Amino acid sequence: MAADPFVEDEITGRAYDAVLVRRLLAFVRPYARLVITAVGLLLLLAGLELLGPLIGKVAVDRYIVPGDAAGLPLMAGAFVAVQVATAVLRYSQSLVTQLLGQRVMFDLRMRIFGHLQAMSLSFYDHNPVGRLITRLTNDVDALNELLTSGAVAVFGDVFSLATIAVALLVLNWQLGLISLCVMPLVYVTVRWFQAGMRQAYRDVRTRLAIINGYLNENISGMQVVQLFNRERRNFERFDRLNRDHLEANMRSIFYYSLFYPLVELFMNTTLALVLWYGGRQVLGDALTIGALTAYISYVQRFFMPIRDLSEKYNILQAAMAASERIFRLLDQQPAVADPATPAASPSRRGRIEFRKVWFAYHNEDWVLKDVSFSIEPGETVAFVGATGAGKTSLLSVLSRFYDVQRGQVLLDGVDVRDLAQGELRKRIGAVLQEPFLFSGSIAENIRLLNEKISDEQIRAAAVAANAAEFIERLPRGYDTEVFERGAGLSMGQRQLVALARAMAANPDVLLVLDEATANIDSETEARIQDALRTFMENRTSILIAHRLSTIQHVDRILVMHRGRLVEQGSHAELLALNGIYRRLWELQAIEEPAAVT
Repeated sequence: MAADPFVEDEITGRAYDAVLVRRLLAFVRPYARLVITAVGLLLLLAGLELLGPLIGKVAVDRYIVPGDAAGLPLMAGAFVAVQVATAVLRYSQSLVTQLLGQRVMFDLRMRIFGHLQAMSLSFYDHNPVGRLITRLTNDVDALNELLTSGAVAVFGDVFSLATIAVALLVLNWQLGLISLCVMPLVYVTVRWFQAGMRQAYRDVRTRLAIINGYLNENISGMQVVQLFNRERRNFERFDRLNRDHLEANMRSIFYYSLFYPLVELFMNTTLALVLWYGGRQVLGDALTIGALTAYISYVQRFFMPIRDLSEKYNILQAAMAASERIFRLLDQQPAVADPATPAASPSRRGRIEFRKVWFAYHNEDWVLKDVSFSIEPGETVAFVGATGAGKTSLLSVLSRFYDVQRGQVLLDGVDVRDLAQGELRKRIGAVLQEPFLFSGSIAENIRLLNEKISDEQIRAAAVAANAAEFIERLPRGYDTEVFERGAGLSMGQRQLVALARAMAANPDVLLVLDEATANIDSETEARIQDALRTFMENRTSILIAHRLSTIQHVDRILVMHRGRLVEQGSHAELLALNGIYRRLWELQAIEEPAAVT
């Protein structure tokens, strides 16, 4: 059975993984001062929180019970001062931890994005876009929450628990022991909660990535969805995915909704025991009313870090699952990598040679089989053949999107595997059948962030591509904004901009893939063909063609069949061979008699 592309990879790691934590610390280490500052502020906060009940004890025992109102303003002022100091420290601590989280999140996102930019095309063949977006957004957000609300705050919670436990025992060791007697029950409850939430968090994040992947594909393919009346089927599929996500969330809500009432029950049980035993001590003059009041306040504060620590555990679970996914992504190495010492760029002549090339996308399911040919500088050749014959694969290995398993692909006598990928691709330009435009202005789409291309060169390229006429009619000309994937422009206009982009790059080798003019009107096609003919003069050019009527003018035609190069020559020579090319020509002559006069 074929694998479901929306089934997310499962996470099988531990609740706490020291290896992952060490890798995360590598991103935190540059901001060690912020971490130390945040921890210090949290410790000060924990200490200040001990002062409030003590001030209340003094106020009750020294002033309220004796009926001396003179000292109450001082006690009230001290209490307010403590609260103001607490508020200032809490604000500072929140600011520092948020700053830490944002900086680490920025660095991590940049690292992931840079890694994705470096990955080979084969990586994207089996990784849905929605899954990768989830890594950059939701998973990084989970790590940000760990830093801002989890890891640093744990130090404050542990310190608060320790100091309050000491305060409980110091004030009255009998009451301290009574207060701590419920801790075994609390421990069992926390462990049950952690076990349930661990799986619940994994389920939630897994299903969220699945939803993101499905949404991305469904929205990107909306035209096909509506054209084939798939709205109801797709809605039903999304309903199932969304319902799975809902059920996973409901499981986590179940644990939350049960855990917090249990903690409250334990706290109130402890308070009842304190009131019972402490009240008896007050009546026996073994304990003051102020001490009992402070004790009750400390008990309430003692259970707050317990609740917080459980929440921090959930944050830790989400972060561990997210970090495992992120580092699993970062650990994947590009299938195509630059050599340790790239060869110097050869002379820019544009000679291409394939020597006994064998290539397969998977194992030994060969797409190219023992292919050998050469293309001289300035020569224009076209590859033809049935679908799946290996035409586009030839250009993929020439551009080194994939590496050949056997043989060599050479550019000006140098194996493309010995060249830096960036240097190789500077020398190759492409005009695709489906032009891809990015959000931004038309000028930015032609320049593609290459600042070496001046505004004058952009305009010259647009003129050469016969695109200047329509661009200058737009409201803002070259500054006109293009929406995602070129929305707002016709297919022909997008193709003209893409052609101008290739011309502005001024490559040594031009690749024209799969009939770049096949899906546009005749007038625009004529403009593009005219611009291409001019641009291809004295430039090595490779065309992938299905409509044979468009390639009669090329210097040489190479015929591919089932991964092998079986014929080559001019249009007239191939017709005279009476082989595969002639059969293709005759088939198209029958299907499109007007196109092959």
